[in-house]
Amino acid sequence: MAIALLVDVIHRNDPISVDFHTYVAAGQVGLQQGWSHIYDQGMVAVEQKELSSTLVAQPFLSPPTVAFVTAPLGFLPYDVAYVVWAVLLFGAFAAALAWAGVSKGWSRWIAVVGALAPWWVMHAVNVGQIVPLLAAGAVVAWRLMRDRRDVLAGIALGAILFKPNTSVLVPFALLFAWRFRLFASWVAVAVAVLIVIMLTVGTGGMAEYLTQLRGPLPKGTDDLTLHGALAATGAMAMFLRVLIIGAVFAAAYKLRHSPGLVIPIAIVGSLLISPYLHASDLCMLAAAGWMVWEERPTLAWRLPLVAIWVLASPYLYDRGLSPHLKQWPWLEIVLLVVLVVAAWWPLTTGAESRRRAPA
Repeated sequence: MAIALLVDVIHRNDPISVDFHTYVAAGQVGLQQGWSHIYDQGMVAVEQKELSSTLVAQPFLSPPTVAFVTAPLGFLPYDVAYVVWAVLLFGAFAAALAWAGVSKGWSRWIAVVGALAPWWVMHAVNVGQIVPLLAAGAVVAWRLMRDRRDVLAGIALGAILFKPNTSVLVPFALLFAWRFRLFASWVAVAVAVLIVIMLTVGTGGMAEYLTQLRGPLPKGTDDLTLHGALAATGAMAMFLRVLIIGAVFAAAYKLRHSPGLVIPIAIVGSLLISPYLHASDLCMLAAAGWMVWEERPTLAWRLPLVAIWVLASPYLYDRGLSPHLKQWPWLEIVLLVVLVVAAWWPLTTGAESRRRAPA
């Protein structure tokens, strides 16, 4: 897995920094023209060309928070800004995994490398996607929750506001798990962010954003969704989403006295119900798998996780042997079912996790 991570780092065949390019362009539009214009795609396209004429211009469809955090990097030379951003993305996720682990010895570092090795992690860094920061926030929140530092955990969980569709169920699942202070802390962060957005982007800018989200999305953004994997549409898609949400919340309630699996269950459920995803969003799946590794230290749990890391390795991906994006939701469904069953049908005392998170 360490070699796989090395291959990921040195073998880069993605359109480098293309998403970061869009983030910074929107941020510069906000600084120069006013934040209410960051969803004026004409202005964003002009700014993208000024930043780098060699990269493809694409619409900015991320929450305003992404433009806020990347705007200061627009004052640096573009290539330098991207390097700073890429180091921040990878470093934050790696540091979170290294700090938050509760395993001892080699198993702790195997999990860190295993979570970083899947091809989609370095893909996210290559294109400059913000998802590794969300994954880092979720990992830090998981550890803080285990340590009963719920207020800080809720603040860390505020990172999901950068891209809510990848982990939207997490704070609400924690509410069902009776982590009331954590949920209240997250709500406070969300309200503060919303106030800033209303004062800067305004209702007009947000209305334009929501209108564009309802429009046609780029090709391939549904590959990782229920529609892409199961061809589920209309009433069937709605039924499956309601079923998944119900299963996640029921499992969270069952785990309220030992909620270490609540966050990974909610992440997997969030990925399954999302109407659109990119390959880089699977960084959240890597984070969820890492949490399961730490929460369930038996071979019965860890060997399947190793198998998933191998399936997602750049070796198999580069040779066309890794599962297609449309096949990953099937694996997520299996993982969700296993986790929900584990919540409602716990193992015997002698076999269950020796380090479950306290209530």
